[in-house]
Amino acid sequence: MTTETRPLVIENARIIDPSRDLDETGSVVVEAGVIREAGRAAAGQGRPEGAELIDARGSLVLPGLVDARVFIGEPGGEHRETIASASAAAAAGGVTSILTMPDTDPVIDDVALAEFVMRTARETARVNIFPAAAMTKGLRGSEITEIGLLSAAGVVAFTEGRHTLSDAALLRRIMTYGRDFDALIMHATQDAGLTGSGVMNEGLFASWLGLAGIPREAEVIPLERDLRLAALTGCRYHAAELSTADSAAVLKRAKAKGHAVTGGVSINNLSLNENDIGEYRTFFRLSPPLRAEEDRLAMVEALADGTLDIIVSSHDPQDADGKRRPFAEAESGAIGLETLLPAALRLHHSGAVPLPRLVAAMTSGPAALLKIDRGTLQPGRAADIVIVDPDAPFLFSKDRIRSRSKNTPFENARFQGQVLRTFVGGRTVFSAEPEAA
Repeated sequence: MTTETRPLVIENARIIDPSRDLDETGSVVVEAGVIREAGRAAAGQGRPEGAELIDARGSLVLPGLVDARVFIGEPGGEHRETIASASAAAAAGGVTSILTMPDTDPVIDDVALAEFVMRTARETARVNIFPAAAMTKGLRGSEITEIGLLSAAGVVAFTEGRHTLSDAALLRRIMTYGRDFDALIMHATQDAGLTGSGVMNEGLFASWLGLAGIPREAEVIPLERDLRLAALTGCRYHAAELSTADSAAVLKRAKAKGHAVTGGVSINNLSLNENDIGEYRTFFRLSPPLRAEEDRLAMVEALADGTLDIIVSSHDPQDADGKRRPFAEAESGAIGLETLLPAALRLHHSGAVPLPRLVAAMTSGPAALLKIDRGTLQPGRAADIVIVDPDAPFLFSKDRIRSRSKNTPFENARFQGQVLRTFVGGRTVFSAEPEAA
């Protein structure tokens, strides 16, 4: 990573900044790591002395992406992913801020461990790292963590990571404490009993493959419970990853009632469906599972109309030993930091979701949810910027993966939309030239 702090001027770009409803051709001027101006008005302000000049004609300039669901091995699982390797992957994908999940060894459930993550990030990471903490000690679903102390220490969200709490009374107490500290309660909704031994979406295709299925109700029933508890307690509640048409409808009704609830969707559930599993391809064993095509289309529609607030990569690195098994025995999860943006751009190229709405769901949306000062090109803010050629084709081959793990469902996928350069605080953390497909 370069330590370059000279002024920067990016010219002739299409600048999209959803935090200001801005979509126009213009310039971005950066001084001392801070955005001085961005937009059409910046083009007439002149260039600071000694500035690096970038002609971004034909490219997009966006706020650095904010990814609100990232699993990292460190501490305890560094062979799968470290904070440093995850940040390198993030920078290559145009992601400049990530929310790390507490599913580590030990679990991030007290102030000392949260501070370890933040300290390690300051020392080794190229991008901004924001830790989430567990809602219960050790993710065991019994004793509540110190939400107030953890919030004061810099934790921006509370979650059970991959786990779902079954105890409604416990979850109600957590939501009540969370409300008192204005903490975000972020919960995955997968009922363990209904999920059972299921490994993919329940339906005809699962029957053909001879695999146990996961019914849609395993997601919808705990979601309905959570939304009622959120209304009862008045907490800020976020459904971490939704995947079914019914879930989108339930969330839409809760929002219509004025409740402070939001929902996210994995890029996998926007881009792929159960048929992609093919002949037992374990890189497609995910949680929530890939659903039917009608569910995927419902997720896309819910994103476009604002029912779903954010897109996440659900980056979940698994080593080769965890994936080179029969499908039913393979570990669940896939990496995603490097493919979040190009996979999302497929929805733009197909006309399914307007580009400003897509960008909002990966920048200002998650930043507002987490209450972090990122995901924007507003003057006076940190210069976290990504330059993207939206039309440049490339092949996502294994040799370009920067994550320590290689378990991607997009292996050898053809994408249209390359990250050319990523800046964090005005410093270049990733730079690449366009490649031919």
